[in-house]
Amino acid sequence: MKLLLVDGHYYVYRSFFAIRNLSNSRGEPTNAIYGFVKTLRRMVKDLQPDLGAVIWDEGLPARRTELQPAYKETRAEMPAEMRPQLSFIQKLVPLLGFHSLSLPDTEADDLMASYACEAVRKKYEVVLATNDKDLFQLVADGVKVYTTNKADLVTPKDAFALLDIECVIKKWGVRPEQIGEVLCLIGDSVDNIPGVPGLGPKNAANLLRECGSLDAMLANPDSIKNERIREKVKAAQAQILQNREMVKLDTDLPLPAPLDDLKIRPRYDELIAAIEQCEFKSLLQEIRDEAEKSAATVQGELF
Repeated sequence: MKLLLVDGHYYVYRSFFAIRNLSNSRGEPTNAIYGFVKTLRRMVKDLQPDLGAVIWDEGLPARRTELQPAYKETRAEMPAEMRPQLSFIQKLVPLLGFHSLSLPDTEADDLMASYACEAVRKKYEVVLATNDKDLFQLVADGVKVYTTNKADLVTPKDAFALLDIECVIKKWGVRPEQIGEVLCLIGDSVDNIPGVPGLGPKNAANLLRECGSLDAMLANPDSIKNERIREKVKAAQAQILQNREMVKLDTDLPLPAPLDDLKIRPRYDELIAAIEQCEFKSLLQEIRDEAEKSAATVQGELF
């Protein structure tokens, strides 16, 4: 069984900014809707998953905001034209055949991690469609990250890549289980998490390889060869330890839907009606043709 977990807000934002000036005849913006639907359908074509869910942020966990009250405070407000599209997309997801899932006061990466770990326990294959740095910690045998970023493609002709352990080592300079340690050191300006001043991903990875692990580094900071970095790490030890708790993923959250209930089943009649509202003519024809093929297949199986 193959499980596809999609980082919903990431792909809505990406679609919104990738496609501009698209609306229906009523003047309602539809750019994020179009990009999201095309992207999700492309994933299904690329990956042929058995199970699937789109996971959404729904607030922030208290354990992070209590540690760092300024966590994510500097993030920009969602663009006004995106808000109605986000609501529409969240209602559209089940029509595309996917479960649309979230938990109160929970970030998407933690819920994705909990589903991924449950799937691994069942020996299912897991694909994470995300650009979230934290989720690269989960890459392992049977767990990969789906990407269409050009920098990650093996050849320019490739439509997508599945990043495995070796890809993560090449990209980050450390194994997946040490990405959290890199993030502890560098922080995350987007999320308002401070790191060691002046320390970037490459230098952090070099530092971890030099010392062996974050624990070894903090236990004996004098082992750091570069004097300037050594003093900065010593001064930032409390922040680094706090960051470790910030970047640690929750992997045992209550699942809002049982894993094996996540079978992908498009609801074609409702999906066609929704796409008609958006006035995506070519996409609408694609879905109608697909619905006809699906109905013919079902009828053939019955008889």
